[in-house]
Amino acid sequence: MSGANLGLLILKERISATRMMVIWPLLAIFILFSSWGLSDPKANLPADIVVDSAYDVMFTSTAFIIFSATLGAVLISFDGISRDRISGVLEVKLSQPMKRSTYARALVLGHWGAIFVPVTILNIMSLIVIWYRMGELPTIEEVFIHTLGTALLLLWYTTIQLLSSSLAKDMGSSIAIGIGAWMLFTLLWLIITTVVAGLSGIGVENLDSPEYVRIEGIMDLFSPNGVYHHLLEMPLDDIDRGISPLAIVTSAIAWSLIPLQLFIMRIERLKP
Repeated sequence: MSGANLGLLILKERISATRMMVIWPLLAIFILFSSWGLSDPKANLPADIVVDSAYDVMFTSTAFIIFSATLGAVLISFDGISRDRISGVLEVKLSQPMKRSTYARALVLGHWGAIFVPVTILNIMSLIVIWYRMGELPTIEEVFIHTLGTALLLLWYTTIQLLSSSLAKDMGSSIAIGIGAWMLFTLLWLIITTVVAGLSGIGVENLDSPEYVRIEGIMDLFSPNGVYHHLLEMPLDDIDRGISPLAIVTSAIAWSLIPLQLFIMRIERLKP
């Protein structure tokens, strides 16, 4: 069996799992409801949030995608290795005539697809919502960047969670490590950025100052959520945090390759 076929089998297994009964409603509530609310011309939004186009709605709603979709990636992948390791099935799987590196990539592909497919379906539905509410659609380029950025974000979190699962001795520690990483980048990164700015002599009383925006842009290169925001900011002319596109693309490539390579190395050296 090829790695692609194995990845497809894992995708089918994961997307039909019982936990998807929780993940689907979670994703639908955050993605569809946010698009519905933000596309309302009468919506009372904070002064710093300007929604003038269909892509503005997509960009603003990414805050809800980050929260729900990345959490879904963690919930899908937290037992990707640890469950089979505890039951002894992993030893059988690793003894099959397939390179361990191929098996590792198949695991990533299958678990990533199980969260990317529902998110993509709901994003398409959100485009219909935006068109219904605003009478316009984003350009093909904007949809492509949004889809690519979302795909990469889910790939990063899936790989990180599978790596955590391979390091853990049981499913409890696996989910603890995964949720810890998710909380670090989703909830705590702003605090870390503020601390770094303060230590760098930059005042944190005004988070809109050019100096703070600059340090925030640099710090975001070291966070999957931040790189995701950088990618989605590319089509926007009114947002410039002083980070070159080359640095953003380089960071995206690094987040795509380094965790994946660490996971492959872990699987190759793993002793069930």
